[in-house]
Amino acid sequence: MADQVILLDFWASMFGMRVRIALAEKGVHYEYKEQDLRNKSPLLLQMNPIHKKIPVLIHNGKHICESLIIVQYIDEVWHDKAPLLPSDPYQRAQARFWADYVDKKLYDTGRKVWTTKGDEQEAGKKDFIAVLKVLEGELGDKPYFGGQSFGFVDVSLITFSSWFHAYETFGNLSIEKECPKLMAWVKRCKEKESVSKSLADENKVLEFLQTMRKNLGIE
Repeated sequence: MADQVILLDFWASMFGMRVRIALAEKGVHYEYKEQDLRNKSPLLLQMNPIHKKIPVLIHNGKHICESLIIVQYIDEVWHDKAPLLPSDPYQRAQARFWADYVDKKLYDTGRKVWTTKGDEQEAGKKDFIAVLKVLEGELGDKPYFGGQSFGFVDVSLITFSSWFHAYETFGNLSIEKECPKLMAWVKRCKEKESVSKSLADENKVLEFLQTMRKNLGIE
């Protein structure tokens, strides 16, 4: 019996995009169910009753929540193709550390760039670029964060690149100028079909956030 795989997601979510990339890397066929986050479906509330958030992966009726946990689950279940986490325990721990750093630092600092104005936004921009520079330092001269092959940290971070255009527009900044090696890595990752087909269109993300800013009374 073939696996039944369903993804509950929202098109602009950088967290959901992580799961889409991981499934694409593994060649897993799945049913995509777009969610209205303002009017959450009974299925989403049933499958993620604690956080009530996307993404949720439903595999043969069992639900897995939280994007990085889902990506690790996918890597363990479909382990015969395109490994995302290293086999070495130390390297695996390092990959988890940096993915966790992305989760804890980048979303919140990026949010300040598009949801604030004035001095608060300027402080947010500095924090945002500082986080990117730390990540660029960890990347160094390697093609990917784990070395020669696309892996777990790359999956965790590359999805934010679909929001970079919006961050640059609202924050009047250039990530290319501030972090050229990181942007070269972004271009490298986007050469992979699993990435390019899974990322949201950056112009649509910009339009979405412009609407959000108006709703928040920022514009």
